[in-house]
Amino acid sequence: MFGVRTQGFVFGILAAVCYGLNPLGAKSLYAGGLTADSVLFYRYAIAAAALGAWLVLRGETFRLAGRELRWVAILGACFGVSSLTFFESFTVMDSGLACALLFVYPAMVAGIMAACFGERLGVWRMAALAGGLGGVALLCRGGGGGVSAIGVALVMVSALTYALYIVFLNRARLELSVAKLTFYALLFGLPFILGHEALGGRFVPQPLVSPGMALWALMLGIVPTVLSLVLMAEAVRRVGETPTALLGALEPLTALAIGFLFFGEALTVRATLGVALILGAVALITLLPAAPKRHRRRA
Repeated sequence: MFGVRTQGFVFGILAAVCYGLNPLGAKSLYAGGLTADSVLFYRYAIAAAALGAWLVLRGETFRLAGRELRWVAILGACFGVSSLTFFESFTVMDSGLACALLFVYPAMVAGIMAACFGERLGVWRMAALAGGLGGVALLCRGGGGGVSAIGVALVMVSALTYALYIVFLNRARLELSVAKLTFYALLFGLPFILGHEALGGRFVPQPLVSPGMALWALMLGIVPTVLSLVLMAEAVRRVGETPTALLGALEPLTALAIGFLFFGEALTVRATLGVALILGAVALITLLPAAPKRHRRRA
């Protein structure tokens, strides 16, 4: 019914909206006394269990070749570190602003693609990325107490490792189903979560003490994890790394709306202007025609 490119954009938009729901589940569980490590453990464990059950129902094998094992381990490491730093940032700054700051990752994806794979940005694309970074700067200065230096540093690490995840996802050229690839990425991300918890002196996750907390954990494992990752992988395979990353504009919008509506987080004029700059930059990049790749000269 829809062309491959249209499907890719639809999947990318849905992935961004799903991912933007992370703060809703995370902060609801924080309010119940859970740490970021425990929240992430339930998120990863529930998501991996759901995907594993799906693979069993479809009769897919869990076997991996040596090259596949190496790549899913790298993807798991990237996603595990990105999740840890992102969820920790919620404890020291407004979640909506954290998600808005995370949107620097499309600039990182574009930079990696240009530096390592010869993807030319062009003057207008570079100007658009500069506008997006200017919007991030406004958000950093306009949080009204919702921004901290530690929080910004955590989100920047999260953005970089998430950008690497997106790039590696397509460059690996793995002949795996999206469900199987995502299952192993989550499985290899779990040791990072448990290791970080052990460093904090906690060797087992905190318990979910109420049905409400269990439901929030289930939502967190399915919507912003399984659905978001599967949809993003499908989008990357159809339209590429950079366009998929740019569709992430809906992530900060979703998160800012949730922070404002559910957690009483401030939405200042400066922060609003920052979001407008980011979205304007995304619109410009999306509307521009694809730039040709730069041909490298052989030595």
